[in-house]
Amino acid sequence: MQAIQTMLTDMLGPFGPLMVVGLLGVFMILLTLPFFLKRQEDPFDRLNAGAHQPEKKTRKSEQLRVASNKDKLEKYSTFLEPQNAEEFSAVKLKLLQAGYRSKNAVRIYNFLQFALGIGALVGGAIYALIALSQRTVDTQTLVMMIGIPGGIGYMLPKYWVTRRRETRKQAITNAFPDSLDLMLVCVEAGQSLDQSIVRVSNELRTGFPELAEEFEIVSQESKAGKDKTTVLKDMAERCGVSDISSFVTVMVQSAQFGTSISDALRVYASEMRDKRVMRAEEAANKLPTKMTLATMMLTVPPLMAILIGPSIYAIMTNFG
Repeated sequence: MQAIQTMLTDMLGPFGPLMVVGLLGVFMILLTLPFFLKRQEDPFDRLNAGAHQPEKKTRKSEQLRVASNKDKLEKYSTFLEPQNAEEFSAVKLKLLQAGYRSKNAVRIYNFLQFALGIGALVGGAIYALIALSQRTVDTQTLVMMIGIPGGIGYMLPKYWVTRRRETRKQAITNAFPDSLDLMLVCVEAGQSLDQSIVRVSNELRTGFPELAEEFEIVSQESKAGKDKTTVLKDMAERCGVSDISSFVTVMVQSAQFGTSISDALRVYASEMRDKRVMRAEEAANKLPTKMTLATMMLTVPPLMAILIGPSIYAIMTNFG
C-alpha cells in the first residue's frame, strides 16, 4: 500500500490518493445506481394499490390517461422529475415557453442534463488519464480537465432551452402586431372572436408558425368548452410576452364590461404598430454605437499603415 500511495503521489501530486478514492467512489455509485432505479415493486404494495383503486379500463378512449409502455423513462420518474410542485411547475412553464409541450418534457429535460453531465465527466476523466500518461499535470489542471466538461454537459440543455425560449418570444413579439390587424379585419367583417382567432391562425401558419400555433391551441381549447378567460390567460402564460398579457387583459375587460371588441382591438392594434416602430427606431439608434468599435479596429490600422508606412520605410532605409 505504501508503494501504491507513493506511485499515485508521484503521478497525481499530493492529492493523488484522495482523487483516486473519489473517482472510485463515483464509479461505485454509477455502478450501483441502475440497481436502485430498477428496484422491483413489492407484491404487497401492488395488491394494496389494486384493492383501493378501481379497475382500469383498457378502451382506446382511456389510453390517453394511462402511461404508455413505450416511455422508457417512466420507471425513473421519481428520480428524473422534481418532487416539489412549485419547482416542477416552474420547469414545465419554462419548457412550454420554449415550445416543448410533451407530457414527458420535464423528465426528458432532466434526463438529458444527467446523461450529458455524466458523459462529459467521464470524457474529461479519460482525457485527463491520457494527459497524465504523456506529461506531468498538476492537481488544479487535473480537476479542471475533469470538472469543466461535466459542468458544460450539465448546463448545455439549460442553455439550449433558454436560447430557444428567447428566440420564440422574439418571434411572437414580431408577429403579434400583424395578427392584431388581421383579427381586427375579421371582427369588423362580422366574425366572432373565436372565428377570427381560427382564421388568423390559418393565415399566420406560413410566416409566423409560433404565434399561429398558440392561436390554434386557444381555438381548440375553446371548442372543448374551456372558459374563454382561462384560455386567454393560459395563452399569455405559455407565451411569456408582455404584449400578449396586455392583449389578454384588454380582451377580458372588454368582455366583462360589455364594450365593443372591435373598438378595443382597433386601439390596441394601433398601439402595437407604434410600439413596433419604436422598437425599430431603438435598434437603429443602437447600431452606430455597436459599429464604433468595429469601425475603429477595421479602419484606423489600415489608414495609419497607409499614412505612416511610407515615412517609416524611408527612415529605415536612410538609417540602414
